Amino acid sequence: MTDGWPESADAWIASMGEGGDWSRIHVLDTPMLARVALRPYARALDVGSGEGRFCRMLRARGITAVGIDPTETFVATARARDPGGEYHQAGAEKLPFPDASFDLVVSYLTLIDIPDYRAAIAEMTRVLKPGGTLLFTNINSFVSSSPGWIRSDDGRYMHYPVDHYLEERATWVEWAGIRIHNWHRPLCAYMGALLGLGLQLQYFDEPASRSGDERQDRHNRAPWFVIMEWCKPG
Repeated sequence: MTDGWPESADAWIASMGEGGDWSRIHVLDTPMLARVALRPYARALDVGSGEGRFCRMLRARGITAVGIDPTETFVATARARDPGGEYHQAGAEKLPFPDASFDLVVSYLTLIDIPDYRAAIAEMTRVLKPGGTLLFTNINSFVSSSPGWIRSDDGRYMHYPVDHYLEERATWVEWAGIRIHNWHRPLCAYMGALLGLGLQLQYFDEPASRSGDERQDRHNRAPWFVIMEWCKPG
């Protein structure tokens, strides 16, 4: 039994297209790229690079970007769409790079897919140069612990239940022909792993949507994502 990614890869690629989905286009890309623009990064690693979309965005900004992903279909698609790029099939828990190889490591909505997130964060830190940046976005933990918006029986209001928040667990999620494992963990689990490695928090945000469409209000009432930037002391 797999985590669903090999079986869902084609549906995921179709849903992303070239530009990404609603969340990436209208919520995450702008603040993520704004953080990248603040420093002159030379070499970046995108952990869980999928079909290579964010690697291509980094390369378009003059950064040498390397992508890794455990799913063969994603790596093949990334190479086909970006023949000049560098993409490896590998898991985040054991990165195939020497220590201090990158001045920027990105995890773009991938920690929710990784069973051993502590090993993955330790590996991201290992391959990061002293003074380098770990930049990641993840599903907000109260979102991953909730079944979503529920309307009251009389239809007068909506509520957003949060339950078993402190319990780390994997659940199956399905949409658009995709069926994959997502991991819920409380925010303190991620913070503890990052702080335990000596990383220093530089930036924290729960970005709002400015899409102007019907999804904006629903997202902004309970923001779906968190962005963090951590520095490895030099």
